[in-house]
Amino acid sequence: MKQFRILYQQLAESASFALDALKNNKTRTFLSTLGITIGIFCIIMVLCVVDSLEKNLEDSVDSLGKDVAFVEKWPWEFGADYKWWKYMNRPNPNLSELKKVTSQTNLKSTAALTIDLPNYTLKNGKFSAEGVKGMAASFEYVNIRQMDFEFGRYFTENEVNNGESSVVIGWEIYQNLFPSQLNPIERIIKINGNPFKIIGVVKKEGESLINNSMDNVFIIPIKAANTYIRANSYQINSRIHVKAKEGVSVDMLENELKGVMRSIRKLRPMEEPDFAINKTTLLSGPLKQLFGVVSIAGWVIGGFAMLVGGFGIANIMFVSVKERTQQIGIQKALGAKNYFILVEFLVESVLLCLLGGLIGLLFVYLITIGVKSGLDMNLYLSQKNILTGLLVSVVIGIVSGFIPALSAAKLDPVEAIRSK
Repeated sequence: MKQFRILYQQLAESASFALDALKNNKTRTFLSTLGITIGIFCIIMVLCVVDSLEKNLEDSVDSLGKDVAFVEKWPWEFGADYKWWKYMNRPNPNLSELKKVTSQTNLKSTAALTIDLPNYTLKNGKFSAEGVKGMAASFEYVNIRQMDFEFGRYFTENEVNNGESSVVIGWEIYQNLFPSQLNPIERIIKINGNPFKIIGVVKKEGESLINNSMDNVFIIPIKAANTYIRANSYQINSRIHVKAKEGVSVDMLENELKGVMRSIRKLRPMEEPDFAINKTTLLSGPLKQLFGVVSIAGWVIGGFAMLVGGFGIANIMFVSVKERTQQIGIQKALGAKNYFILVEFLVESVLLCLLGGLIGLLFVYLITIGVKSGLDMNLYLSQKNILTGLLVSVVIGIVSGFIPALSAAKLDPVEAIRSK
């Protein structure tokens, strides 16, 4: 306990000496911390952006369903050898296949069919929303795609089975059609000239990295869509969403679905499948790799800035040792140990770097506030990134200040007192 008290007193005295030195040389302190400030700012800003994008990606994947497999004709793969002409001629999944998948798949908890509709124009009197994405969905879709409602609800099973002209709209559509923000439930709007009754408005979800936000999307019952579209048209894409049972991995579900779909479409053992089974990892995997590259780039850019800042700190510490040589000699003559002098200058170096790091973190925090309020983007500075910035600052301070501090600790007291 006594040793800890002595160590604490020594650190407190060293910090006091260091703070006095920093106060007496404000311009030099500012210039020496500038490189550290820029370095920490670069690194933490990039980490904040990457963390925010990853959080957005996770939220987007969760809303799609990370335990959901998607049966459709288009595979979620990209590249120069993407055989779009072959995939385009594949049949779209339909209601009949949905029923067979539901009855023949043992590892699923529920399944739903959705059809992507071409861009539509929605009107409410003189107000309109143009180029809106549409979707026709079966009743079970609400058990797969997470939706929170600002007004109203999702379709009932009877509304879906009867093909009633009801519609659920996203937040942006609601704002465009109802600028006064009245409760729109039971109001009639026109979708490409056809009347539909609003039964629900989905809460605002914001932008999505994988473009699955409901803000600018409307949903109608799947049997209502059959009146206006041809399910096997080249312009139409449909998919069966199959949610895995609790404790069942999406990979296990995928393997079962391959066999079920081959059986449903009567494909021979060696015949190439005319369907694709997709999962969210096909979207999130490449993006996470990209985020990793961006993080490395941030560390490299910030590392160069901190390298320059570290040399600046080391140079300033050598100057500080030179200016206080007589003071060091007097301290040693009065009995100060070498390690006391070493710790004193190390603490000063660490404080310089911490000051630069805190300023860099402050700039990052101010930018996150500005982005949230100005661009409506979810950008945040996490505790993990704050600790990373402070830890990096401390490490740079120790590394940059060690050699100057060691040279101060090794000074001969007699020679130091005689120096000018």
